[in-house]
Amino acid sequence: MKVMVVGAGKLGYKLAEAMNFEEIDVTLVDIDSDKLERISDHLDVLTVHANGIQIGTLKELDIGSYDLLVAATNSDEVNTLICTMAKKLNCKKTIARVRNPEYIEEIDFVKSHFGIDHVINPDLATAVEIERYISKTYNLYSGDFAKGKVSMVDFHLGAHNGNFIGKKIKDIKDLKGLLITAISRDGQLIIPHGSTVIEEDDVIHVMGKGENINRLAEALKVPLNKKESKRVMILGGGNIGYYLAQMLEKSGIAVTIVEIDKNRCEYLAEKLQNTLIIHGDGTNVDLLQEEDLSSYDTFVGVTGFDEQNILMALAAKQYGINKSIAKISRPNYVHIIEKLDVDVAFNPVNITVSNVLKFIRGGKVISVSLLLGGEGEVTEIIASKNSPIIDKPLAELGLPKGIIIGAIVHDGEVIIPNGKSIIHEGDRIIVFSLASDTPILNRLIGPANKGGFFNGLWSHR
Repeated sequence: MKVMVVGAGKLGYKLAEAMNFEEIDVTLVDIDSDKLERISDHLDVLTVHANGIQIGTLKELDIGSYDLLVAATNSDEVNTLICTMAKKLNCKKTIARVRNPEYIEEIDFVKSHFGIDHVINPDLATAVEIERYISKTYNLYSGDFAKGKVSMVDFHLGAHNGNFIGKKIKDIKDLKGLLITAISRDGQLIIPHGSTVIEEDDVIHVMGKGENINRLAEALKVPLNKKESKRVMILGGGNIGYYLAQMLEKSGIAVTIVEIDKNRCEYLAEKLQNTLIIHGDGTNVDLLQEEDLSSYDTFVGVTGFDEQNILMALAAKQYGINKSIAKISRPNYVHIIEKLDVDVAFNPVNITVSNVLKFIRGGKVISVSLLLGGEGEVTEIIASKNSPIIDKPLAELGLPKGIIIGAIVHDGEVIIPNGKSIIHEGDRIIVFSLASDTPILNRLIGPANKGGFFNGLWSHR
C-alpha cells in the first residue's frame, strides 16, 4: 500500500510512524526542509521537500499511483483543496483534517463535493473521548469494546497493593475472569505471562467484564466513586472546549468555560446556549477560588499548553475535584502522567491516528486504540468464515508473544480466553498487540487474496 501524507507536523509525523509499523510505503511532503531532515533520521519514509497544494508536485510524485492521500496541514481549506486535486489525479482514497466547527456542521456536503473519503477532526474526536469518560460514574480510565460488553481498564499499582506486588500473575487469585493484557513499566510495554512478577509502580492493563473489573478494583483498594458529573469546569475555550461544552449541554450538565481571549469568549457566548463563559486567566488560582472551583465535580484542561493543562488538573485535585482531566500533545508527557495525580490525559494526535488506522484497515476492523503513545494497540475485529483458525484451540495457533487475544464475544457472551478457548465464525475478537508486531496483526486481518496462513482471517459484518 502506498500512502502520501502532506504536512509533517505532529499528526503527520505520528501517522508516518504508525504506518511504518503497518508496512506501508509512506511519502511525507512538507515545505520545511529542516523538519523533513529530522524525520528522515528517525523514520524509514520518503520525504519530499515541496508544496503539496501545487498540482505540479502531485503530478511529479505520480499521485495516481497512491492508494491514499492524507492532507494534514494546519489549514482546513488547504487540506480540502489537496484532497480534491488528488482525487482528480486518480488517487484512490483521500483523508482531510478539518477542524473548523462551521465546516464540520456541513461535513457531508464537504465530503461529497470535494472528493474526500474520510474527515479527521482531532479536536472533535478528543472531545468525544473526554465526554465519554466524564459520563462514567467512576474515575478509572477504560476503553470499551464489543458494544460495551468488554472493558480494558488501567490500574496503577502502588506500595499499598501488597497482595499483588512481588507476586507472579498465575498466583494472584483476584484475576478470575480477567486477563492482564499488558504492563506499563518504566515507560515500556511488557506482554506478561503467568510467571511475570508484578512490581511496584506498574500500570496493568486489564481486560474483562465490568463486574469482574469492579471486583478487582475492590481487591486493589481502588475507590470506585459512583459520583455523577453534574458540574464541569473547562479551562480553554478552543475547539475542544467548544465541542465538549456542546455535548455536555445536551446531557444536562452545568458547564463553565474559562477563556483568556475576550473575542473568543464572545464567540462562545454566542454559540453556546447554556454554558457560563468566564473571561480570565484560568491559571490564576485566585480566579478559580472566586468561581468556587471546589464545587465542581470535574475539571478539564484543554488549553494549547500541555504544562498549563497538567498543572491546573493537579491543582483541581488539590481542591477536592472528583475527576481531573488534561489534554496533552507532547508524547514524552505520556509517561509522566502515569505518576501524577491526574485521573486521565488525552492526546488528540493518538486518538486521530487510531481513527486513520481503522479507516486504512477497512470494514473488518471495528475499532483501534493506541496505548502508551502508540507502543501498543487494542483492535476489535470480527472473525470470518474463511479463517483457518476457526474451531482451533488458541494454544495451537502459534501466535507471537507480542499478540494477545484478550477477549472473545461469542453469542453475546464474553469469554476471557485461555489456551483451550476456540474462536467461531462471527465472534468479536479484542486483540492486543505491540507496535512491533503490527505487521503480523495486519496479516491476521489482511485480505484473503494475498495468500499466507494468516491472511483473510477476518471480515466485518
